Amino acid sequence: MEFFRSCASLDFRINSSNEDWIYEEEPHTARRKEILRKYPEIKKLMGYDPSIAYIVTAEVIAQLLMCWLLQEANWSSIFILAYCFGGVLNHSLGSAIHEIGHNLAFGHARLWANRLLSIWCNIPIIVPMAISYKKYHADHHRYLGEENQDVDIPTRLEGYLFRNPITKMLWLLIHPAIHGIRPFYKSPKPLTVWEMINSAIQITCNLIILKFLGVKSIVYLVSGTFFGLGLHPLAGHFISEHYLFNKGQATHSYYGPLNFILFNVGYHIEHHDFPYIPYHKLPELKRIASEYYDQPYHTSWLKVLWDFIFDKDMGPHSRGVGYLKDEKHMLLLSKNGHLLEKES
Repeated sequence: MEFFRSCASLDFRINSSNEDWIYEEEPHTARRKEILRKYPEIKKLMGYDPSIAYIVTAEVIAQLLMCWLLQEANWSSIFILAYCFGGVLNHSLGSAIHEIGHNLAFGHARLWANRLLSIWCNIPIIVPMAISYKKYHADHHRYLGEENQDVDIPTRLEGYLFRNPITKMLWLLIHPAIHGIRPFYKSPKPLTVWEMINSAIQITCNLIILKFLGVKSIVYLVSGTFFGLGLHPLAGHFISEHYLFNKGQATHSYYGPLNFILFNVGYHIEHHDFPYIPYHKLPELKRIASEYYDQPYHTSWLKVLWDFIFDKDMGPHSRGVGYLKDEKHMLLLSKNGHLLEKES
């Protein structure tokens, strides 16, 4: 499992020679094999759970009901509710799209049903993204830490521009746009039929909402998406997962109450180890193979955001990439302060 603890920062990657680096496999592959050898019963946790469809349907209906209620509301009420309520539900629906993108709603035999459910989740988010996200997210798992193919890794330009507290706050504010656009120029893929279906359905729904519920409804939903995925407590999970808060560790988990809202996305080491285990069974995975999850972890996404903004060693440039070839380079990296050790 050497690769799991051999990640360095994007900043160090930029300032070192290509000859110092190697990428053979994503950092969870060896862990997965070892855990399954020791605990073969974990295979019984794999599968899918259609009950997520009821949860997301309730969330979509709640957002549409809120649109109906806000037709005559003043603009300040709309933006406050968009941050405090709409942002929470839209972020939750985004996490559901992540779960469904792994075919964990209806299984691998009914791909079409998973795609349609993710498009249904997409409706209050306004921007058509469900199918594109699924397409690029597969590479995030397959090439975790590979600078060019893992599109979750910020670009070198991002690492250069957003280095102080003010610019890092700006980066978080516009993160939904950056995160949404980055895959298309960093590792572009051909447009698929399902993406066109996603866009057609989303545009149609947007026009229906605009016609029958008014422009304030559209503003409420769009604002909820950008607030909820931007400078928002829930958005701390984007930072907590693969930024180097601890020396060399490729992935971090979060164990706190907000997992309930985001379909246990905080169980992130567990998820990358076994992406085909449904969200509600990830705590059981942690219980069975507990020694493998005795790692530094987060308990507060707010603290993650605070540290990201105000710690000079954190920022887009501190995203984990892999891997340095030998221990000498890892030691040098640690001494130079590019990797941080922190109590969980």
